[in-house]
Amino acid sequence: MALSVRFELKDEAAAAGFDELVARTVPLIISEEPGTLEYRVHTVDDAPLSRFFYELYASPEAFEDHERQPHVQAFLTERELYVASYRVERLIPTGGKDLISGD
Repeated sequence: MALSVRFELKDEAAAAGFDELVARTVPLIISEEPGTLEYRVHTVDDAPLSRFFYELYASPEAFEDHERQPHVQAFLTERELYVASYRVERLIPTGGKDLISGD
């Protein structure tokens, strides 16, 4: 299961606060969530107040487990201080290339 999330941040101060929140949260996702296979955070070229997340989970249950984690719940609450809007899209794989195996 994969999804993308694009966040539009309120202003430069909000962007700094959001980036700090992400910096605190991502290490916990890495260490505490074996079902979260990939969790990438990107800035957006020519859009300094945008952030783009790509998330890949082993299963829908792994995503549900991710959403229940205390660090994710804290992120979801605190992000409201910084975010003007966001868009979540669930992604359905139809083909492509795996970075590790080349398939």
